Amino acid sequence: MIREIATFNVNSVRSRLHILDRWLNDTNIDILCLQETKTENSTFPEEFFRQKGYEVVFCGEKSYNGVAVASREKPISVSFGLGDGLLPDGKTRMAHCAFDGDLHVINLYVPQGKALEHPDYAMKLEFFNRLLNYLDRNFTPKSKVIMVGDLNVAPTDIDVTNPRNKKNHVCFHEEVRKAFEAFLKWGFVDVFRKHRPQEGEFSFWDYRVKNALERNIGWRIDHILATPQVAEKSLDAYVVREIRAWEKPSDHAPVVGKFAL
Repeated sequence: MIREIATFNVNSVRSRLHILDRWLNDTNIDILCLQETKTENSTFPEEFFRQKGYEVVFCGEKSYNGVAVASREKPISVSFGLGDGLLPDGKTRMAHCAFDGDLHVINLYVPQGKALEHPDYAMKLEFFNRLLNYLDRNFTPKSKVIMVGDLNVAPTDIDVTNPRNKKNHVCFHEEVRKAFEAFLKWGFVDVFRKHRPQEGEFSFWDYRVKNALERNIGWRIDHILATPQVAEKSLDAYVVREIRAWEKPSDHAPVVGKFAL
């Protein structure tokens, strides 16, 4: 069985329905993980996804954050948040869905951090620590886990344009890069880099940078990570770059992983 799993920071799901409609009509995505949906549950466009043939689960808040998972098959179980009893609980930043075959998909929207001296940056580092604890409580590296989402980390120099100018950026600072590395040491494989090791592969092009897409001034901060037995069954991974050039796009493009699962 071939499963295509995608992650996409839509930067407001209701504002990107025209993008999702056009893209999903021409693709075979089985599990679609969305971040930054920016809508309360009462106004989430659930019927749109159901008409496309997806089951959809979601947890959001007005104007900020929000995660959703749309899947061709109904999840066996669904949970939101880090589940450790601490606040903020992360329910609009993390969704965990289990599927047949004991496959677990974790969808993440990690705090951006704003600035190194901002309280949100400390929250970002703590989020990573809490996520490692979540993994320890629920899985081992032998589990079948795919962890995707906007992790707000460019982990290596080739994951950002002009890395020498980004050393103190909250998405490239040594501390967050070490946090990303901790997931690889825990037992995850960077599936995208397994298939696309070359430079110039980005998933985010900032609206504020003039002609960023055309000049390919970008970041790779949207990721697909998998435990070894799942990564071994990965067939491909790629960025759907053209979507970033469509009318009224998100500043991110989807990243897709293809697996024989």
